[in-house]
Amino acid sequence: MSQILTVFGATGNQGGSVIKSVLADPVLSKQFKIRGVTRDASKPAAKQLADQGVEVVVADMSSVESALPAVQGADTVFFVTNFWETMSRDTEVAQGKAVTDASKKAGVKHLIFSSLRNVTEISNGRLPNVSHFDGKAEIEQYIRASGVPATFVLAGLFMSNFFQMLNKQGDTYTLAWPVDVDKAQVPLFDVAGDTGKFVKAALKHYPATQGQRILAATDYYSPRRIVEEFQQTTGYQAQAVTIPADTFKSFLPPPIAQEMLENILLLEDPGYYAGESLTPSHELLDKEEQPTQWKEYVSRNQEKW
Repeated sequence: MSQILTVFGATGNQGGSVIKSVLADPVLSKQFKIRGVTRDASKPAAKQLADQGVEVVVADMSSVESALPAVQGADTVFFVTNFWETMSRDTEVAQGKAVTDASKKAGVKHLIFSSLRNVTEISNGRLPNVSHFDGKAEIEQYIRASGVPATFVLAGLFMSNFFQMLNKQGDTYTLAWPVDVDKAQVPLFDVAGDTGKFVKAALKHYPATQGQRILAATDYYSPRRIVEEFQQTTGYQAQAVTIPADTFKSFLPPPIAQEMLENILLLEDPGYYAGESLTPSHELLDKEEQPTQWKEYVSRNQEKW
């Protein structure tokens, strides 16, 4: 009999990628029956999942009670929290705790959480305002203390963010950040294409992956390499320039300006993953499923720039 894999955010980038990957995998698709969690089963993406044999359930992460129907009877649970939906670290952390407590109550054997590092901690307090990282790190800590066996998949910086970050003026695209364009290291990640590859690694290598952090990124790219490969692939003019922190903040809405500034400063010191190598995480991936390269992503999405 198939085990149940519950996937929160089933119609989103990360959850959708996990479902797609597991359904396409000859081994995992037999091992698991997928239960996709959504807040609205009537939307087209949810109906599409049902057509593919996914059990679509309506639940949310607002409380243990509202999360329980999604995890009851599940062997494994994947979930992701979205800071940007509420812009509240407290709300995000409460959601993470609710799913953890519900999973514990339901006897879930393996929790896979889309986590991030605690920036306040790894920067020794120098960058204390990256709430969308620190909240996820707090959830990770809570999961570790809960006793529910877990694996943590840490998404890199989304390649899709560069649709906004590369600004066109005249005939030149500019990446203007308050960091050294050669020293900053950006772990790029195709979230929709590749989340499933890394979560599959957590599933296939379990229980060896219990307690581990899997770093979901293709490679470390300097800002200069990002624009050079963008230019080579598209033929467009592109440049990376260093700008003052205050100038960078002036381009952003005040509520998120400091958070985003520190998020970018993190890339230079102490590093998005605090300087950790991506190699051990890549070694867990299926040989034929290596992560998407930046050039490949740019080429596939050229019409969006």
